[in-house]
Amino acid sequence: MTDIQNMHIEDSNEPSPPGRIKLDLERYFRTMVKNNASDLHLRPNRPPSMRINMVMHPVRAEPTGTEKLQEMVSQIMTPQQKIFFQDHGSIDLAVELPGSDRFRINVYRQRGQISMAIRRVTRNIPTLEELNLPAASLRDITNATQGLILLAGPTGCGKSTTISAMLEHINKTRPCHIVTIEDPIEFLFEDKKALVSQREVGIDVATFKEALKYLMREDPDVVLIGEMRDYETFQAALQASETGHLVFGTIHASSASQTVSRLLDLFSPEDREQIRQSLAFNLRAIVCQKLLPSVAEGILRIPAVEIMAATPMVRQFIHDAREIDLPEVIAAGERDGIMKSFATSLLELVEKDCIDPKVAYDAAPNADELKMRMKGISGSRGGLIGRP
Repeated sequence: MTDIQNMHIEDSNEPSPPGRIKLDLERYFRTMVKNNASDLHLRPNRPPSMRINMVMHPVRAEPTGTEKLQEMVSQIMTPQQKIFFQDHGSIDLAVELPGSDRFRINVYRQRGQISMAIRRVTRNIPTLEELNLPAASLRDITNATQGLILLAGPTGCGKSTTISAMLEHINKTRPCHIVTIEDPIEFLFEDKKALVSQREVGIDVATFKEALKYLMREDPDVVLIGEMRDYETFQAALQASETGHLVFGTIHASSASQTVSRLLDLFSPEDREQIRQSLAFNLRAIVCQKLLPSVAEGILRIPAVEIMAATPMVRQFIHDAREIDLPEVIAAGERDGIMKSFATSLLELVEKDCIDPKVAYDAAPNADELKMRMKGISGSRGGLIGRP
């Protein structure tokens, strides 16, 4: 493990070549890459801090003086960006390190002074196997050419990483055009079989709404629409799926049934029935994810997933406003190997010695049912779907 506190970032008084990143800032970027840091924080008269494996570490380095910080910020801003920052007190910038990663920089004022929060956007996109996900099931979902695929879960559960792995599978296997609308860009794609265009809100386009307005003019086959945060975003995703595109999106929800309910709640009561029918017809799958602490060697956190494929029964239940009963459909689909419940995913992780049973109980939608299953007793909720 990296001894981050003994890492030293040397200062430099060398002049910066025209058009290049400030040499001091470039050293920070290279140190982030070397230590696999996700974030860097620079504040006036304080040593820098880096986030590695989700933990913030102070770096043994000279504090960044106020004037030096202002100089670095001034050099990476255009005159228009300086005016915007002066008026708003915060601005997003993006810088790419030649031959390496991209860095998303948020410059902001705090206590009247300039600070920077820098997010590293890596080119190293992990595979589904490397993420310890049910790769075969997710590849089968991703192989679709039309429909809506939703990744659900809380903030920080790895939704964006999972989607990036799914998109990279398409990138490697399908000649098509992938367009992503992200805030911020999480991973950098390199064209393989596919052509990948990535638009970052606030940098490449002003707003999600503006990006969505021109989306269809960009000739996409596969679309990623970041987070489903309002009715306009979701409506655009539905319209894109209706016109023959494969659309990915994320939403904050804890289960497949809650995902459906949350999406419908974005709309007024008079519009929900039409949206419900469109969702029932165009949905391809909902994948819900929880990231849990792992006890397996070399794995810090591991995902538990619920997979609901849009089978005819799923579509019928959504059509009939029975989303509250979707857990029963998922349970039935498990018998055919089509779907996976959170309980089954947690059980498998415990059986493989990947997570502690207590972690599984805490994460389970129904801890008592999971305990019964771990004792070899399959709980039966019966009734809604019927037994084979």
